[in-house]
Amino acid sequence: MATETNPETGKLEFFLDVPFPSSREATIALRSLSPDREPRRGAISKQLSVSGSTLSVRWSADEARILRVSVNSFLDHLSLVVETMEDFGPPVDL
Repeated sequence: MATETNPETGKLEFFLDVPFPSSREATIALRSLSPDREPRRGAISKQLSVSGSTLSVRWSADEARILRVSVNSFLDHLSLVVETMEDFGPPVDL
């Protein structure tokens, strides 16, 4: 987890890596969280990716308040996704 200001753009940036037990679970989380677009286009952007069993998220925002709201919302959704995966157990091949 890291927060910094990009010297080239002046935007605030926040990085978060979330480890999962497997790459399959990380991909499930990515697909579950990807449809949520940021409501204020231009003021903030969010990029999600998976590398191995790690879900990586990168935010870039004009204002700290907008960044905070977006990160908090994402963490709420991530928590729900993780709880759901725990309730249903590990993914099975079909």
